[in-house]
Amino acid sequence: MSTSVMDRPAAPVRAAAGADAPVVALKRRTIDTLLIGCGIVAAVVFALAGALLTWGSGFAGDYVDDELTAQHIVFPSAEALQAEGRTDLLEHAGATLDTGEEAEAYASYIDGHLADVAGGATYAELGGPERSAKAAVEAARAEGASEATIAELQAEADAISGQRTTLFKGETLRGLLLTAYAWATVGSIAGIAGIVAFVAAGVMAVLVVLGMVHHRRTPRDRTVLQTA
Repeated sequence: MSTSVMDRPAAPVRAAAGADAPVVALKRRTIDTLLIGCGIVAAVVFALAGALLTWGSGFAGDYVDDELTAQHIVFPSAEALQAEGRTDLLEHAGATLDTGEEAEAYASYIDGHLADVAGGATYAELGGPERSAKAAVEAARAEGASEATIAELQAEADAISGQRTTLFKGETLRGLLLTAYAWATVGSIAGIAGIVAFVAAGVMAVLVVLGMVHHRRTPRDRTVLQTA
């Protein structure tokens, strides 16, 4: 099948027996109209997407800022950070935590402290040792062990319980901070996507205008013929 464009007045199509003849006759202005309509729809969709993405970006940013600011978390001073060997956090020294980037940095600071609580063990990993230590205390009492032995076993159990409590609090705060960082990142990506959507809407709007100009300048009798 071949397609050709012919700048000539549209005429009735008659098929001669045994000869190729046009089977479809479309006006160029009709095609332009369809393309312009699609362009308008695309421009509107891109504009709406840009508006929604921009709103989402602003909402995420404001939410993260409000939630983090309400915690009143402040980074240690530069001297304290240097003493702990956390020179990677010096740029945040003394700052109040209120951004996603700072939330990630403070989560890293907490993680460094948690690593020293129980030799790198986590809250979940200390569950077994804590139960064993408590069971040892109960067994010693049941066997009539001396008060000194029971006190020693109880101290071990209390130490493990204290470590586990510290890890629970630290891991929970760290998780919340990383969640805030994730939402801040999503908000930033949404903001960039919103800008791209607005640019695409602008490009489509320009193409629509050019299409309208072309439509106006195209003769009404110009046709596109498809022949069998």
